[in-house]
Amino acid sequence: MEAFNKETANRHELQVVSSLEERDAYFLRNFPSVGYSNPLDFRWVKKGKTKASLTLAISENLEAVSLPLCPFGGHWIEENLSSAEVDEFIKAVLDDLRQRGVSAIRIVQAPKPYEPNFDLINYLLFKNGFELESLLSHHFFIGKKKIKKFVQKDYAKFLTKSKELGLSIQTGPISNFGFLQEIKSWNQERGYAILFDEKRLISQVSNFPERYFLISIIKEGKALAHTLGVKLLPDSIYYFLAAIQPKTSVKNLGEICLYQLFQLASDQRLNFIDLGSSDLNLGTNHNLMFFKSRFSNDISNKVTWTLKL
Repeated sequence: MEAFNKETANRHELQVVSSLEERDAYFLRNFPSVGYSNPLDFRWVKKGKTKASLTLAISENLEAVSLPLCPFGGHWIEENLSSAEVDEFIKAVLDDLRQRGVSAIRIVQAPKPYEPNFDLINYLLFKNGFELESLLSHHFFIGKKKIKKFVQKDYAKFLTKSKELGLSIQTGPISNFGFLQEIKSWNQERGYAILFDEKRLISQVSNFPERYFLISIIKEGKALAHTLGVKLLPDSIYYFLAAIQPKTSVKNLGEICLYQLFQLASDQRLNFIDLGSSDLNLGTNHNLMFFKSRFSNDISNKVTWTLKL
């Protein structure tokens, strides 16, 4: 009996709980989506400690998604695990989903700065039969000290330039949502697709106001540009939404917004900045990638995987 108990204690156990029960470091893991069941945390537990986890929401047509209407979801390795242990976790999740009658699974795996085990996870998903659906390349600026040095080197000259142009820069928590209408109308004028759900975003800000920061550039009482940053993790900020007034004659507003984002990241003592992807419907947006490369020191892919069960 002792040998049996010892062997059992050394094995992992799959636990499935509602992710709405706790606040997670990646807060969107806890946020429900219309048309999906409340998200479930699949946890790989050993001796009472969660070693790895995957949050999934199940659609009405029985597709499990990690995570719907979010920048990403994917596997999180929360303590050191061998490749065999991660592989066992993936297989255990797939077995559980089959028992629930789920017909397919879709995983948007977070880029490497968010999950250091990114390469191992993607390799094991591929070896378990997952098929690559899409790749999005994200630019990053990584390093708390490097962010601070970047700000100290160049921010002052852009601040001076802004004052010479008669611009004022407002940065802080969101107090009202009027800026969303301006972002929508400005991007529509430029022919850009509107990819965010306004009601969902307002609900997220209302529930997690400490995670969102709005940067606005003002001239003569009127907004010329907005940038919305969100702390997806407590130690990072994601360049989520941005728009510039199409008819303005003021140049370099995009650069000014980014320098202010770096200043915000420095003030918040964050470890990295995610500048997002640069894709167009028909291909790569090389101009935007070049622009972001001037404000980044790393690049990592966000990978979407699918598997029919």
